[in-house]
Amino acid sequence: MKHYDYIFTGAGLSALMTVYKMVQSGKFADKNILLIDENPKKTNDRTWCFWENGKGKWDKITTQKWHHALFANADFRREFNLNPYQYKMIRGVDFYSKIFKRISKETNIAFLNEKVIEYHESGDGIVVQSNSGFFSCKKLFNSIYDAEPVLKQERYPVLQQHFIGWFVKSEMPVFNPNLPTFMDFSVEQKGNTRFMYVLPVSNTEALIEYTLFSKDLLSTEEYETEIQNYLQKLNITQYEIIEKEQGSIPMTSYKFWKNNTKNILNIGTSGGWTKASTGYTFHNSDKKSSALIEFLQTETDFTKFHKKTKFWFYDLLLLDILSEKNEKGSEIFSSLFKKGNPALIFKFLDEETSFWEDLKVIFKCPTWLFLQAFFKRIFRL
Repeated sequence: MKHYDYIFTGAGLSALMTVYKMVQSGKFADKNILLIDENPKKTNDRTWCFWENGKGKWDKITTQKWHHALFANADFRREFNLNPYQYKMIRGVDFYSKIFKRISKETNIAFLNEKVIEYHESGDGIVVQSNSGFFSCKKLFNSIYDAEPVLKQERYPVLQQHFIGWFVKSEMPVFNPNLPTFMDFSVEQKGNTRFMYVLPVSNTEALIEYTLFSKDLLSTEEYETEIQNYLQKLNITQYEIIEKEQGSIPMTSYKFWKNNTKNILNIGTSGGWTKASTGYTFHNSDKKSSALIEFLQTETDFTKFHKKTKFWFYDLLLLDILSEKNEKGSEIFSSLFKKGNPALIFKFLDEETSFWEDLKVIFKCPTWLFLQAFFKRIFRL
């Protein structure tokens, strides 16, 4: 049984970011590292978007950058300047290529393209089983999401950000490549929080996603029918579907960190690295992985890594509302973006605001909804 210092079960965004930063830091060259994932990471299986102030470390693989964006619902449209932020788009395949190109040069890092069967603690270490056998390690980073314990509990609501997206190419120039649609709630809500998300990369090409924040998934046909209807609404009749993507991201304030042990750390979605109120993952994982690299240089007990903040509670209140009144999503987000300062909203969603800045954002939302949720929740914590 081959032994490693670190094993990563799952090689998704959070694991690859962490290993990449281990290499960049130069502090882990003496550590043997194994990544195990049944997905070879060679296709464009997803698209990540995030906002960032100025230049960033991922700019070389950024497909598109936008300085303005559009928010819309059935009653109004608002185009806003993102300054000082830019909204950035990265294709999954470009990210994977960059990371694997770099870590493949390191003799202390191995990638095993196999399914993880199970792992368990044994003495002072961990044993991992894959299709080909067993491996041991001192420390394990797990990013394979197990929904069962999350769905079994009833203390914290669990929604899904679920979507299907089409990357389309139109015969006619119909898109504004400088103006992505951040959220368009003008689509029929049907008792849920439903919106369209449009990322144009040229005047004929765009990724169009039909997205919901709700508990239950839809049939593939329903997502795709709504995309077709939206294309017709935009007077796009002649187009080619270049790629499709779909996903379902858990949105919950469940305390994932409670499942960490001294030697096992859950990361990514499994560790609560996804922003619970929005489903945004890339920027959160970037920040968390950097914090983890610093942590590993001074600490060995993984139960000490997580730090709960006020934003955990803010997210919880929103999810409490949407869990009971899922149709209120459009009203909440519309009130926020109709008159709010976009730069301050994005700073708030990045969890970088002061308490007084928090209040400026929160008071733009329907106050009675959040007060009701607050008083219900304080008796359940």
